[in-house]
Amino acid sequence: MTASNGTNGHAAEHKPLPCGIYAPTMTFFDPETEELDIPVIKQHAKRLAEGGLAGLVVMGSNGELAHCTREERAAVTKATREALDDAGFTQTPIVVGATEGSVKGTIESCKLAQQSGGDYVLILPPSYFRAQMDEDAVYNYFTAVADGSPLPIILYNYPGAVSGIDMDSDLLIKLAQHKNIIGTKFTCGNTGKLTRVALATDAKTPKSEGSGYMAFGGMCDFTVQTLASGGSGIIAGGANVMPKVCVKVWNLYAEGKTEEAIALQKVLSKGDWVLTKAAVPGTKSALQSYFGYGGYGRRPLKRLPQEKVDAIKAGIEEVMKVEKSL
Repeated sequence: MTASNGTNGHAAEHKPLPCGIYAPTMTFFDPETEELDIPVIKQHAKRLAEGGLAGLVVMGSNGELAHCTREERAAVTKATREALDDAGFTQTPIVVGATEGSVKGTIESCKLAQQSGGDYVLILPPSYFRAQMDEDAVYNYFTAVADGSPLPIILYNYPGAVSGIDMDSDLLIKLAQHKNIIGTKFTCGNTGKLTRVALATDAKTPKSEGSGYMAFGGMCDFTVQTLASGGSGIIAGGANVMPKVCVKVWNLYAEGKTEEAIALQKVLSKGDWVLTKAAVPGTKSALQSYFGYGGYGRRPLKRLPQEKVDAIKAGIEEVMKVEKSL
């Protein structure tokens, strides 16, 4: 299927990105060997799609990109595509985390993502040589990667993962002029920045196709705020655990049921904070508690003590009651 970015005329063969909720899926491992657990990876992808998500993101921060080899990233992407297709979700797009340290390595990772069944790539700014990564270096990195990537790029603004590099709205708007850069994920949580970028790019919303540019909130605890800011969707770790609640908040607001959306957003935000604080181990723990799978992150991520597991389960009990009722 052909999709295009109306701002710059870029067109490529890939599944379109609909507005809505996306989950950066977890990567599951055998608890003893730490090898990929492909059956559980497929099981999880199917559950998320059935929960109403607009798309999936593999090999993001929640997917432990930093802990996986290129071959494993390809295997996870391929397994996820197979699971979606087998379950009838053939048009559900897959975004693949493809960040590496160099331009050359990242382009190679983008090519591998395409070969493995990905539709888009999610890329962080380079940060290993932090002192040299001024705005020009970041701009040149992204434009060079965008020139060489066979897949459209979503910029990933997550200062916590890249030694504090926080791309401002001016830089993001400038990068959006590239024909192969089609969105930004704002894990920085700055809704003012999201508003400015969405406005300047004429971002896609539930009410307008706009240019096709996608402005994604980066956490489900500001879903309503993202919509109010002119955003296109949410890529949120909490959607691994409570996808139906995330979708419900989104749909209520998009349908004009503002007060209902805000009320449910408060429940979602309270529960999501429990998962945000506990990060990958906590999200996997929550999946284990409520769905019977999840396991552990790869070392050096710690395995949580039972009292922490119990606290996370209790901390999201309210939102999970809503999840199970939907």
